[in-house]
Order: sequence, then C-alpha cells, then structure tokens
Amino acid sequence: MDALALAAASALVGVLATEGWQDGRRAVVALWRRARPEQAPAVEADLAEARTELLAAREAGDEQAEQALVVEWRQRLRRLAAADPEAARELRRIVDEELTPLLPPAGRQTTVNQNATVSGFGRVNQAGRDIRIGRG
Repeated sequence: MDALALAAASALVGVLATEGWQDGRRAVVALWRRARPEQAPAVEADLAEARTELLAAREAGDEQAEQALVVEWRQRLRRLAAADPEAARELRRIVDEELTPLLPPAGRQTTVNQNATVSGFGRVNQAGRDIRIGRG
C-alpha cells in the first residue's frame, strides 16, 4: 500500500507543476468524492494550495518543500487507500491512466516488481531493462 501511495503522491505533486494540473486535480478529487465525499471540497482546495506552494518552492529551488508535499500527500493517499480496497484499485488506475501521462517524460517513473524462485541447480536472471548473458 505504501508503494502505491508514494507513486501516487510523487505523480500528483509532479502533475501540480504542469499545465495539466487541473486534470490531475480533477481525477484525485473525483476519487475522494467516491470514497469520502465530505472531504472532497477540502481536498480540492488543498490541491490548489499545494500547487501554489510547489511553484514557489521550485522557483526558489527549495527541494525540501517539494518533498514535504510528496510526504503529505503520500500519507493522505495511503490512509484513503488503506480504508477502502476499491479506492486503492481506483488510485492505481488514476496513477497509471491519468496522472502519469500528464507528467513530462523525464518525470515519469516506472515501477518493476520481480520475483523468482529457484531450487536445486536452477538459475534466474532478472533485469529491469537490458541484460546480456554470455558463457566464456
């Protein structure tokens, strides 16, 4: 759950600094409206305030302020997803289909999970990208 919340918060904060920020805000507020409708207006206002803070932090070169926003939204999104499995599924969809495409290519993160089980004399080779295996 924490990995999803971190990915969502990172993407959300990244989107807040783009021209597509309103689409990102709309997607996250819609999630809140379904899961916790009473909190949706406050979340909408908080996202607008976060954008203002983020833009000021970037202008000042204040990376700590940007990271603080990621931490804040990670906690909020983690609590929302932990309380409602359907909200967690929807959050994953929002990250993949709505937030990530709004990020500039350099700001997109890819998460790769790899698992392997080997027994006996088995061998596993895993790579998140290119791999070359040769025998000399």
